Amino acid sequence: MEQPEQNPIEKIKNADRKTLITSAFGIGLVLFIYFFIFFKLPNPYKLIDYKAIPLSTQIYDRNGKLLYEIYKEQNRTAVKLKDLPPYVSQSTISIEDKDFYRHGGVSIFGGILRAAKEMVVNRKLQGGSTLTQQLIKSALLTPERTIRRKVREIILAVWTERIFSKDEILELYLNEVPYGGQSYGIEVAARSYFNKHAKDLKLHEAAFLAGLPQAPSLYSPYNNPELSLRRRNEVLQQMLDEKYIDKKTYDQAVAQKLDVNPPETNIKAPHFVFHVKRELEEAFGIQTVEEGGLKVTTTLDLDIEEEAEKIVREEIEDLKGYQVSNGASLVTRPPTGEILAMVGSTDYFASPSGAFNVTTAFRQPGSSIKPINYAIGIDRKIVTPATIFLDVATCFPSVPKRYCPVNYDGKFHGPVPLRLALGNSYNIPAVKMLSLNGVRTFVASAPAFLITSFKDPSNYGLSLTLGGGELRMTEMAQAFSAFANRGKPQKLVSILKVQDKSGKELYKFEDPNFIQDVRKPLKHPNSLAIQGKRAISQETAFLISHILLDNFARSQAFGSTSQLVIPRHTVSVKTGTTDDKKDNWTIGYTPNFLTVVWVGNNDNTPMNPYITSGLTGASPIWNGIMTHVLKDQPDLKPIRPANVVGRQVCWTTGTPQGQDQPKDQPGGACPTRFEYFIRGTDGKTGSGSIKTEKKKVWVTKDSDKYVENPNPGDSNIEEKEKTIVTDGISTYCMDCAGDQPSASPTPNP
Repeated sequence: MEQPEQNPIEKIKNADRKTLITSAFGIGLVLFIYFFIFFKLPNPYKLIDYKAIPLSTQIYDRNGKLLYEIYKEQNRTAVKLKDLPPYVSQSTISIEDKDFYRHGGVSIFGGILRAAKEMVVNRKLQGGSTLTQQLIKSALLTPERTIRRKVREIILAVWTERIFSKDEILELYLNEVPYGGQSYGIEVAARSYFNKHAKDLKLHEAAFLAGLPQAPSLYSPYNNPELSLRRRNEVLQQMLDEKYIDKKTYDQAVAQKLDVNPPETNIKAPHFVFHVKRELEEAFGIQTVEEGGLKVTTTLDLDIEEEAEKIVREEIEDLKGYQVSNGASLVTRPPTGEILAMVGSTDYFASPSGAFNVTTAFRQPGSSIKPINYAIGIDRKIVTPATIFLDVATCFPSVPKRYCPVNYDGKFHGPVPLRLALGNSYNIPAVKMLSLNGVRTFVASAPAFLITSFKDPSNYGLSLTLGGGELRMTEMAQAFSAFANRGKPQKLVSILKVQDKSGKELYKFEDPNFIQDVRKPLKHPNSLAIQGKRAISQETAFLISHILLDNFARSQAFGSTSQLVIPRHTVSVKTGTTDDKKDNWTIGYTPNFLTVVWVGNNDNTPMNPYITSGLTGASPIWNGIMTHVLKDQPDLKPIRPANVVGRQVCWTTGTPQGQDQPKDQPGGACPTRFEYFIRGTDGKTGSGSIKTEKKKVWVTKDSDKYVENPNPGDSNIEEKEKTIVTDGISTYCMDCAGDQPSASPTPNP
């Protein structure tokens, strides 16, 4: 059936509608192409004076001393192509773009089609860039890998070829591209690597430099010398293939030794600088840090840092005979958390692992963790500094076998008050303290001290109080700041202020206790203004600090004139050494300064057994740094809270003078000593305290030594009435002859 003929007017309307749609589509397509490709497209004429190197980020110490400049251009000098040996340009063309003089900015077969294949097959937008495209990408475009950027790159490359001659483009390229580190352009690269001008480069040196721009870090002679040499020879082979050189010249060049200048070391406090760089990248992004021209003022005091570096380096040098190869230190201000010095190793530039930052690495803390364990018990009011622990042979239920800790000196010391147990770093009382607290409670309390490395309590046992769990030096500094800050730990900070290239403030650290010049005499910080959450009471913090500053309390283990004493200054300090002798620590503080020191080996090999207490390894370093830091400072003792009271207590029971003291103990009346308590706990003996009673026990006939588990068939034992002390876990005979049996030493003070 025939369709009726369409009305002529309708035909015109339909034609107009189609024309309108086609026009709209065409206009839309043009607008899309314009905004997608041509909008804000850079003009190639900018290449003449364009500075492609991003603005450097400058990192300063707290006093305005420059520590480092990130991606800072150094001595940028343009050179003329005509002044360079021909093999400088020939080597670059050979390895980067052998068809440079034969294409119009892009290579259809070698470039575009290869890039399309990469996109389709490998889903990667890369490959196929000519020298002209590389120049455009480096100088005019961002490094993003998108189809839009690739299209713009191609258009600009063709446009550039219409404006500039091939030699002009090659000259721009040689003056523009990065050659590694802070070397941009062939002239600066020649000076940096060979200490000569580009016009004086030899063939093999020019070939080496030509191979760098593709991957400066990968082909760096400092990072990968063998790969760098292979890359140079690859460039020479390409020059031979392209007939720029003959076989004889090639053989002579390949035989040349690659002698480059040592890397520039114009960086101060390198471990700290790169710690700051990572924090900046997390806060502002990598591109902003590398290109944004930031001005960063840090917390570091360069004077303290350089002295700490010197002391660590010299002391570790003296310890080489004891199988000790590395050391690290961290100096902070407890009330604010500011890092004043960060020495991550003895030498950042040493091979193979000098750049490894031990202050942020996981290590076992040894006995330096003990104060936190005791602080938890005191804060829960289950013990006091006077609580008596039986330091006797003790085994604890454990899987797969019982856990039987011993002390660093191989001896047991009988009934000892908590103060002396912590001061002398006895292991058995510390394990008993953890058994009273519970491992689960200890791990759950760790985050309050800003220790985040302890996760699942089922992963730990009672050895946790002897340093059986790994954490970072930075975490230990944060945790011990709770004692210095009257109960409030502070998170470490490394940046005081960040400004953009125009001077606009992007970040500023503010704290009521902030003091710009930390080397002038400082008073007590304002404890009420210390920020953050409380980990322990100010009373507990005072008691722990007082125990750790008590030179008498540690004298049995360390003597009265050890490296833990800073003349004319009151300092609380704790040492620690792991039982496998792989980690050796000292941590000490005043209200204004805290220093953590570690010594050991990065490969975890054990140190000489002589390094057993922190006195031989870490403590001399700690003493040197703290002596320097406190040089012009007043002596500031911990402030005693009003709720802390002092009492005379019985040595053997820990009870206040006159309260339930044994009348008939050996030697007569109970000797007393002075002790501090949290008010209301001075009459309590605590959950771990001992019970003393007269009872019949078995002793040896010939030596009157106590026999806890007698053999009924033993003819050399008899029953006698003795004074027996028990703490619910262990038993000790007060008036039996001889000492408790010794054991193999565990070096954990």
